[in-house]
Amino acid sequence: MRNDLELDAIIEDYLLGKLNAQETEALEQLRRNDATVDHKVVSHKFFLESMGIFAEQLRLKDQLNEIHSEIDVEGLASTLRPHPSRVVQLWRKHKSAIAVAASFIVLSLVSIYSIQHNTKQAERYRQLSNQVNNAIKTQNSLIRKIKHNNTTSDKPNIQNSFGGTGFAISTNGYILTNLHIINGADSLYVQNSKGESFKVKSVYTDPQNDIAILKINDKHFSNLSSIPYTIKRTTSNIGEIVYTLGYPKDDAVLGEGYVSSKNGFIGDTTQYQVAISVNPGNSGGPILDNNGNLVGIISGKPDQTEGAAFAIKSKYILEAMRAIPQDSLGVNKLSVNKKSLLSGLKRTKQIEKIQDYVFMIKAY
Repeated sequence: MRNDLELDAIIEDYLLGKLNAQETEALEQLRRNDATVDHKVVSHKFFLESMGIFAEQLRLKDQLNEIHSEIDVEGLASTLRPHPSRVVQLWRKHKSAIAVAASFIVLSLVSIYSIQHNTKQAERYRQLSNQVNNAIKTQNSLIRKIKHNNTTSDKPNIQNSFGGTGFAISTNGYILTNLHIINGADSLYVQNSKGESFKVKSVYTDPQNDIAILKINDKHFSNLSSIPYTIKRTTSNIGEIVYTLGYPKDDAVLGEGYVSSKNGFIGDTTQYQVAISVNPGNSGGPILDNNGNLVGIISGKPDQTEGAAFAIKSKYILEAMRAIPQDSLGVNKLSVNKKSLLSGLKRTKQIEKIQDYVFMIKAY
């Protein structure tokens, strides 16, 4: 017990940069030789980062409370005049806070009546409105990041890990998933339906379409049989029945629904909207039609909307596969089946055939 506590203290000093060069080299050598120690280091780093995120959230909350305590909304309605200099002062003072967009919206709404009677200053307030819109976009981006950090800590599998789902695109261990699942991770693993875990590395990323391709790099991994599904080359229609298999918890979960829109978030033409209920761990999971054609990959869900999700279209999966230099793949090229082996099978039989090709992604 004492040795474990001493090792934990050394690991923390190492992560905080308190060890000298000789001590640092000794610990790094131990990490290379002992997988348990390496796992401890990675887990402790994730813990420290999580604590940092929590502290940052508390800081933002305190800033929000401070700003709101300073703003007298009722007083503003009777005393505020349309002088941009006052607004600019408030902007400069509070621009780093997450509540800045809401604060400016209040000021802008109170000033509408005066703006209508002062055409010379209308242009200045139009510019201010643009600033407010930009602030809102920045705020929403920050909120999405905080939500992602909060939800990933509750994702399934080993404590101090986060992840989602991925699926095989070759028999020799190439796995496709979402880029946001693995971003910032020090170590990556996949776990199959039998509970076996394998070390993987990232070999390709597409930030624009939130796609990543991983390669199993583990001597204990045995090549898979022929991929049972094919990748659809045409666009799916609204109302088309689809399903997904993913890991929102420790075992695979089936989700069924249909294509509800040919476009995704804010009209994004690279995505579908599908009527399937998903959770954070479903990200990166395959979307298939009744014939076993891969039509997309789960990438997220609308805020405050249950029973809906966004899926990256299969076209961009094919583009990602083609982007990997074929000469780096050896004899096992990333090729697409011309015919699905799932066509004509009942759903239960289709699930039996694909479950060995869908993996839980574990990022540390």
